[in-house]
Amino acid sequence: MQNISVVHTLTGSAKKIISWLIKAVIIILAFTFIYRRLSNNQELAQFQELIFRVSRVKAIVVLTLVVLLMLLNWLLEAMKWRYLTQKWSPITLWQAIESVFCGLTLAIFTPNRFGEYGGRVMFLPPRRRIHGVFAMAVGSFGQNVVTSVSGASALLWFIYYFLNVNQWLYIGLLTTGAGFMLLMLIFYFNVRWLVYLLNSVPFLKKYHRFFDVMKRYRFKELVHIMGYCVARFATFSFQYYLIIHLLLPQIPMVQMMLLVFVFFFIQSALPTIDVVDVGVRSLTADTLFAYITNQHIVVIAAVSLIWFTNLIVPAILGSVFVLKVKFFDNNV
Repeated sequence: MQNISVVHTLTGSAKKIISWLIKAVIIILAFTFIYRRLSNNQELAQFQELIFRVSRVKAIVVLTLVVLLMLLNWLLEAMKWRYLTQKWSPITLWQAIESVFCGLTLAIFTPNRFGEYGGRVMFLPPRRRIHGVFAMAVGSFGQNVVTSVSGASALLWFIYYFLNVNQWLYIGLLTTGAGFMLLMLIFYFNVRWLVYLLNSVPFLKKYHRFFDVMKRYRFKELVHIMGYCVARFATFSFQYYLIIHLLLPQIPMVQMMLLVFVFFFIQSALPTIDVVDVGVRSLTADTLFAYITNQHIVVIAAVSLIWFTNLIVPAILGSVFVLKVKFFDNNV
């Protein structure tokens, strides 16, 4: 038995090492790609020419709007978080804002933003923190459904217009995509099915009281939560539109937004860490937008600016709220 335990431990360690190696390779390739782009004198000259053409007043207005939209984005997330917790541990809107920003501070240093869960639930009473993790999972699932459905729809458009695929292959992709979107929506609005699945696993049954948190959200409440998710999606999509349209006004709005949706969809599936995520985001966006523009540095600049505004600035602000966290609070 001891030998089996050692083998399992080694296997687990090997998986972690391989996972980190894959992430490291993705990050290195992404930053190498950006370096080569930024080293291209011709593209730099084109970028400088575009910047000089932009009205200073217009640029200030757009950047101000982008920052205000960032605040709106996280306010909506705080409102969603407050709504998610009201069933079993009511918090004020200000407490929700503090916990969201605190979670963002911890998220930037952890893979796939796992630290966001820990940072956010630390503002809840100790006996409600695990409940908070599963409540937050419902909200995250809702956001992922919005991203996946809109992204899969846009991806099907992208394949049709930009990739020369066989007609029957496209019909197969269309059918698969429609099935995927339908399943995502069905599982979200029937999240209790996931609870039943978890409770059917023998060694997980003892945690049923935590899983049951997800089961308590009814259809009407899930619709309400989805509303916050859609509002957030529209908010940060509009940020991308403002920045890209400012620098590349010739790109048609429909094409631009559909590519942004595909970008969100792909980005949501890539494993990375927020603090170095800008390289992966830039590589993904540039690869997609290369189909409609050769202004590569503009795309990289737009993605980098929104990454900094939406993640780094809030994480810096959240560091103030980290000081308020009570890691050893004995209150219930």
